[in-house]
Amino acid sequence: MDNSGNRLAEDAKARVIATPAVWLEGEAIRQLEEVAQDDDCASAVGMPDLHPGPGIPIGAAFGFTQTIRPRLVGSDAGCGALVVGLGKVKLSSSLERRVRAEFARPPFAEENLDALCCSAWKHGPAALDDSGVSEFLGALIGPDGLCESGDLPSSVYGSALGTIGGGNHFAEIGRVTDVVDKGAATELGLGKGSLVALCHSGSRGLGKALADTWGHTALKDDAAADYLADLAGAVRFARANRVLLAGRLLRALGVARPKKIVCAFDCVHNHVTRENNLWVHRKGCAPAHNGQMAAVLGSRGTPSWIVRGLGNPDGLSSVAHGAGRKMMRSEAREKIRARYRRKQLTKSRLGGMVICDDTKLLYEEHPDAYKDIEPVIDSLVQAKLAERIVSIEPLITVKK
Repeated sequence: MDNSGNRLAEDAKARVIATPAVWLEGEAIRQLEEVAQDDDCASAVGMPDLHPGPGIPIGAAFGFTQTIRPRLVGSDAGCGALVVGLGKVKLSSSLERRVRAEFARPPFAEENLDALCCSAWKHGPAALDDSGVSEFLGALIGPDGLCESGDLPSSVYGSALGTIGGGNHFAEIGRVTDVVDKGAATELGLGKGSLVALCHSGSRGLGKALADTWGHTALKDDAAADYLADLAGAVRFARANRVLLAGRLLRALGVARPKKIVCAFDCVHNHVTRENNLWVHRKGCAPAHNGQMAAVLGSRGTPSWIVRGLGNPDGLSSVAHGAGRKMMRSEAREKIRARYRRKQLTKSRLGGMVICDDTKLLYEEHPDAYKDIEPVIDSLVQAKLAERIVSIEPLITVKK
């Protein structure tokens, strides 16, 4: 191991950035090495949240010289995290009830869904009108820099807009508890005690439709351009979805007004972009170019972190997107069911409330099923991929 924490320093193409305190599963490393063996792969970097996925590891960045590999983006293209800083907000005693009520009702009237789906696919969050919330949040996040979207596979996915989805996705209200870089935090408008809305979701069924269409192909030239157009649409849809989720949280808080927002940024961590003459594929991995803010997600019972990227080429200008699983879902259901009663699952060890009616998901997504977030962040800092800014502890987490 070298000073950066690389677990595979002897391999010029595959490397894992993790301190000895980070537990890594051998299957995840094997999957990373397998991708790196492709002749067109220039670099495969496993982040400290690396864990096995269906054929490819999750929590990694891959640089290819000539080809785009859709399978390395996966079936949730555009998945990412939206951070909306709110500054100091007085919490209502009825907040839990208000959040429950907001997510218990459909976000839109049925007759608007087809048009909303097309608008989100073509234009992203700035094109949506949700009582003004989408418009001003979209403006804060800024342009996406993507090519024109391709043809929408189907408008039936409009019913997914404004919804969280399953798995590790969530919508959350949290509070800043630890300020490490006061200057950077001040620039963001955040201080100790500031509230933050944090939304982690993706392109829902659209990402699966893209994965089914493009499969395990290696794309160049016109075919690559066609895929990038489809990917652009999925990313825009996913970004719009996160903005709509944040709008729902802001409504529950009673702060759905532009003057209440101090900062907003969106990190897409299932994507592919052209960077430094490479097609950089990120699968469960957030971009962290020099000065770029990123969110590294904890579990519902541990903090998340806002970090500032350092643009380190050794990490393909990337950081971990979260803590990373240490148990498969079936294992988590079995082990955690034996440790906790059902009613214990809706209160986190930090005192936060979890709103979720799916008992199976509560077991699968329990903090015990995830790695400790602190060694993950330490690994990123020691490898000079990013710097800590602030931590955010969850107050109310909404899952599917």
